[in-house]
Amino acid sequence: MPRYALITGASSGIGLALAEAMARRGQALILVARQRDALESIACELAQRFGVDVLFRVCDLSEPLQLSGLLHELEQSGRQIEMLVNNAGFGNSGEFVEQDWSREQELIELNILALARLCHAIGGQMARNGGGQILNVASVAAFQPGPWMSNYYASKAYVLHLSEGLRAELKPHGVKVSVLCPGPTRSAFFRNANLEARRLDGSKLMMSPEEVALVTVKALQRNKAIIIPGWRNRLLAWSPRMGPRWLVRLIAGRVIRSALPR
Repeated sequence: MPRYALITGASSGIGLALAEAMARRGQALILVARQRDALESIACELAQRFGVDVLFRVCDLSEPLQLSGLLHELEQSGRQIEMLVNNAGFGNSGEFVEQDWSREQELIELNILALARLCHAIGGQMARNGGGQILNVASVAAFQPGPWMSNYYASKAYVLHLSEGLRAELKPHGVKVSVLCPGPTRSAFFRNANLEARRLDGSKLMMSPEEVALVTVKALQRNKAIIIPGWRNRLLAWSPRMGPRWLVRLIAGRVIRSALPR
């Protein structure tokens, strides 16, 4: 039986690009997302193109019962997960207290709780097996607060810090942990977050999902702890350390507000 990479949020964007990049390298896959039609088509295409075993599971990871069902199925199947890619997540914009709470709760359930539970369950199995690799997808947003996207920025800070902590904890068990912090990426993220991305369309910060995936798989081979594709995005991630916090909040808030619909 092959060993699998499990990728969440695999039906589009960075998740899909990572699935293709790993299949190209001969990696068997289990793809997880909510869209059955898209997953079925992607799984069939990748299996035919690259000759690897590609399975898919339809699951809304923000629903705890569905996530429990997925984990139970994986445990019962006996399939060994050698790579976990926690990519599923979304953003939301606007004044936090004016947002519908159910949407903000869904963000926490998906971006934080589902990711942590998958790390706990599958990371624990990897530790017992003596090896494996985890990639959690955060964002350059993880390095600073983000007024008018406060919940999203905070969720990605959680992912960054959890990943760095787990890297130290799981190293003695042979499990590698990395965190991907991409900058602006051409995907449905901006539309789903109710943001206008027109100002970024011509920006050199903007990268394609395929570019992000290529950098990522190469960095994973080197067991890099924090992966930030593009030198401009690396500068963007580390620049908040250079200024006072009040200035970081001010600048981030102005940038985000400028992207809100008029």
